[in-house]
Amino acid sequence: MAQNKTIGILTAGGDCPGLNAAIRGIGKTAILQYGMTVHGFVGGYQGLMNRESVELTERNLSGLLTLGGTILGTSREKPFKKAVAGSVDDKPEKIRKTFEALGLDCLVCIGGNGTQKTAWKLAKEGLPVVGIPKTIDNDVWGTDRTFGFDTAVDIAVEALDRLHTTASSHRRIMVAEVMGHHAGWLSLHSGVAGGGDAILLPEIPTDLNKLAAFLEGRAKAGKTYSIVVVAEGARFPGDQGELADTVSGRLPESAGRFLARTLEAMTGIETRETILGYIQRGGSPSPTDRILATRYGIAAADLIAQGQYGRMVTLKGSDIASLPLSEVAGRLKLVTPDDPLIQAARKFRTFVGDSD
Repeated sequence: MAQNKTIGILTAGGDCPGLNAAIRGIGKTAILQYGMTVHGFVGGYQGLMNRESVELTERNLSGLLTLGGTILGTSREKPFKKAVAGSVDDKPEKIRKTFEALGLDCLVCIGGNGTQKTAWKLAKEGLPVVGIPKTIDNDVWGTDRTFGFDTAVDIAVEALDRLHTTASSHRRIMVAEVMGHHAGWLSLHSGVAGGGDAILLPEIPTDLNKLAAFLEGRAKAGKTYSIVVVAEGARFPGDQGELADTVSGRLPESAGRFLARTLEAMTGIETRETILGYIQRGGSPSPTDRILATRYGIAAADLIAQGQYGRMVTLKGSDIASLPLSEVAGRLKLVTPDDPLIQAARKFRTFVGDSD
């Protein structure tokens, strides 16, 4: 089924495990199955604008499956972001010229919400694009799972397993901060899998008085330590400490640091914080993420071969599908209070957000 198509691939936004597996999945399928020519753009949308690319061959796509990061590099360049003067500069036109100069039949954009929104804007400009969702936050609308999430959960759970032993030894409250500005999928899944006693999500504002009372109750019941898993974007609205914004509940400092300091003052129990930070995004992808990224890559190449542009590949149950980028752009997939995992956690008395 040879096709004389030329395609481009870029990775944009934050790095995460599985990006190279996705690049490999697209490239090898495009080359071996469809006879396409494949270009990789260096540094995300910035490389696309500046026409910085390398040709990807079967040879230089080998050995990528287990490799973390992205061989193409990435950036947070947003070509449609308005300039200081209030208007978009010539960045979209630069992208169009790159398409014309390289004779691109399609561009595959691998990234999270911002990347897919930009891909949709390119599609509105009449450029053929296909999106692949990745992010450790798992918050891209329209797909059950983004690659990178499973690996990040594994990393967070390993850290929580280790925190249990030191918390027990010192009879402390240990606060573990994980990533997630707006979505609490990572804190929820790692908190449940890692035996967190309290799990705090951005979607459910946390009442600090209830949380402190819960932790004090555990201590009085003979529980010698507690583990609190908090998303970096957790909110503490109302009059709950001098550093909390009383409207949004957002904090000007680390949520983990704020919680450790505040909970120790409220409960009198020694409390320490651990902030996992960028460790969650690094390293080799888990087997699950390798498989998902590969399946996404193959599906993207198939969409291109079929001439189905302006779409993002998705996972629905165990099936790979796709949906229009117009349905994805500007939307987040957030944890809802009735999520089955939240209900399960509460049944064995885990404090989740606003729990009593």
